[in-house]
Amino acid sequence: MGTVHRLIEAQGKAGALAADIDRRVVEAATAYMADEDSNVGFIYSGWTQAALPHKRLADDAVWKISSEHVTLLVEPGRRAVDSCEPEWVGVPYGSRARLILLFLQSEALRTKSREIELGRSLRAWLSRLGIPIGGKSFKDVREQAERISRCRLTFHIKTAGRAGLVNQNIVDTAMFVGSEDPSQTSLFTDTVRLSESFFEQLQRHPVPIEEAAIKALSNNSMALDIYCWLTYRLHALQSPKPITWKALQGQFGASYKGLHHFKPRFLENLNLACAVYPRADVEVDERGLTLKPSRAPVMPRLVRG
Repeated sequence: MGTVHRLIEAQGKAGALAADIDRRVVEAATAYMADEDSNVGFIYSGWTQAALPHKRLADDAVWKISSEHVTLLVEPGRRAVDSCEPEWVGVPYGSRARLILLFLQSEALRTKSREIELGRSLRAWLSRLGIPIGGKSFKDVREQAERISRCRLTFHIKTAGRAGLVNQNIVDTAMFVGSEDPSQTSLFTDTVRLSESFFEQLQRHPVPIEEAAIKALSNNSMALDIYCWLTYRLHALQSPKPITWKALQGQFGASYKGLHHFKPRFLENLNLACAVYPRADVEVDERGLTLKPSRAPVMPRLVRG
């Protein structure tokens, strides 16, 4: 358990704030510790090692990001336009795209089916995460849903001296959200079908995550990425693992021009991720991070349940 968690337990939120800890870290840790929801979500392990962009790219731009074992390419799809050339839709980005993907993957494993009824389930899940369904928030969800539906992925995987790649769409059927009027009860009534190859990879390589942690980080895409990465890496370690700043920037900060811009931003979000993963054992020094074997945030009995 980290310092902020011990302070909150001993002195409450006010005591942690008085200790000059970043307010955002205290808020995230407090929300996580107070959340009694034990729901578990799932994410494909490939996403924990190479994630989507944090900010919008040019609509015709291809996204590329690399980590130690995975390189991800995301190609944008196109939309047919009457009497015009098809237009680029752009790759998915930001926290809303990540939340939609988390929902799809969690529901697919929960129901053991690649057919997912959006309906009330997606709306209820976003509401549990504190995401309002209306206005700009609804438009953001609608836009990211279309981008996810049209894009194409390539995971280049390197491990144990071997290399391979997986080309896939995320979904086989479109995931367009219905009415733009948030007062309509027909919101999210469509059914989406995950592509067979993506569903197969998800079943073979799922990473369990705590919904309470996702809720506390729901508006911060980099903190979400770091949390998912730590849940994947830490519990599998047999000994400490150093990660250089250069490698961290390649995985989490490809859009930053220099380390002097990336490092402070990464450290802020690392602290937020650790605020919702109290067992995470991570050391920071001038060379980068040292990851140490840590208990998983979701225990096997909870996953089986």
